[in-house]
Amino acid sequence: MSRILAVLKKEFLQMKRDRLTLGMIFMLPLVQLLLFGFAIQTEVKHIPTVVFDQSLTWSSRDMLDAFSASGYFDVTCAAKSYEEVTEMIDSGKVKAGIIFPPDFEEKIKRGDTAPLQVLVDASDSMVSSSAIATANSIGLLKSQKIIAQKANIQNMPYDIRVRPWYNPDGITAYYMVPAILGIIVTMTMVMMTSMAIVRERERGTLEQLIVTPVRPFELMIGKIIPYIALGYLQITVALLVGAIIFKVPVRGSLLELYLLTLFFITASLGLGILISNIAKNQMQAFQMSFFVLLPSILLSGFMFPREAMPVIIQYIGNLIPLTYYLTIIRGIVLKGIGFGYLLPQVTSLLIFSVLLLALSIAKFKKKIA
Repeated sequence: MSRILAVLKKEFLQMKRDRLTLGMIFMLPLVQLLLFGFAIQTEVKHIPTVVFDQSLTWSSRDMLDAFSASGYFDVTCAAKSYEEVTEMIDSGKVKAGIIFPPDFEEKIKRGDTAPLQVLVDASDSMVSSSAIATANSIGLLKSQKIIAQKANIQNMPYDIRVRPWYNPDGITAYYMVPAILGIIVTMTMVMMTSMAIVRERERGTLEQLIVTPVRPFELMIGKIIPYIALGYLQITVALLVGAIIFKVPVRGSLLELYLLTLFFITASLGLGILISNIAKNQMQAFQMSFFVLLPSILLSGFMFPREAMPVIIQYIGNLIPLTYYLTIIRGIVLKGIGFGYLLPQVTSLLIFSVLLLALSIAKFKKKIA
C-alpha cells in the first residue's frame, strides 16, 4: 500500500506542475458541453422559405398561415415568378419554396383536389426530411378538416393519441447532453492518459521507477486512481452545466449514476494505458487515441441510431465501451431506471475493465523502451 501511495503522490504532484493539461481537464467538459449542446440539434425548425402565390385568395393565405404556425417554415420573402423561386433555392438564400397555382381556391370550392407545390433543397438531408414530413402533415390535417366540415361530421372517426415518454417535447439537448458527457470522459481518459504516460517515457521520468520496488500492477493502480478522480470531477461539472444551462432533468439516482460510471472510467483508462504501452511517442499515442475516439462517436449511438446500422456495424459497435455507457446514462438521467435494468451494460463494462487493465499490466515492463 505504501508503494501505491508513493506513486499516487507522484502523479498528483506531476498533474499540479502541468498547468496546461490540468486547465484543459477542467475546461474541456464546460466548453464541449456548451458548444455541442447548442450546436447539435436534430430537430430542424425555422426553415427559410420563399412563397410564390398566384392565387392571392383566402384559401392560399389560410394554408400559408398553417405552414408558418408550424414553426418549421419561416416565410422570408415572396417571389413573382417560378424562375425567381428556383434562383433563390439555387443560391442558398432559402431552403424551401411554396407555390400556389392560380386556381387554388376555385378547385377547393368545387371539391376537386387543389395541387400545392413545395420545393425543398435536399442537399441537406436533415433539413429536407424535416420539411417534407411537416409539409405532408399540414396537407393531411387541412384535408381532414375540410372533409369533416363538408360531411357535417361533428367528431373525427379516429382519435389517435400519441404519448411520447421521457422526452415529450422532443428537446434535443435532453438526448445529446448526457451523450456528450460520455464523449468527454472517453476523450479525457483515453487520449490524455495515454499521452501522459508516453510523455513520461520520453522525458525519462520512468527511469526513476526502474530502481524502485514498485510492481507493475501497483504502478498501474497508482496512475489510474488520479485520473478516476479527474473523471468524476468532469462528470460533476458536466452534470451541473446540463442541469443549469440546458435544464436537463436527472430522473434517476445520482448515486447509481456515479457508481456505474466507475466501470466506464476504468474501461476507458485501461484502453488509454494499453495505447501508452504500444505507442513509442506522443504522436503515435494521439493517433491511436483518435482512432478510438472517432468510432466511439459514429458507432456507439451518440450521433446516429444503432438500429439503423447494418448488423456487422452493430457488432463492431459492441466492442466500444461508450456504446454501453450511453444506455446507462440516458437510462438513469432520462428514464429514471436503475441497476436492475442496466445489468447487461454494467456486466459488459466490467468485462472491458478487467480485460483491458489485465492486458495493460501484462504488457507493461519495467524497462526503458
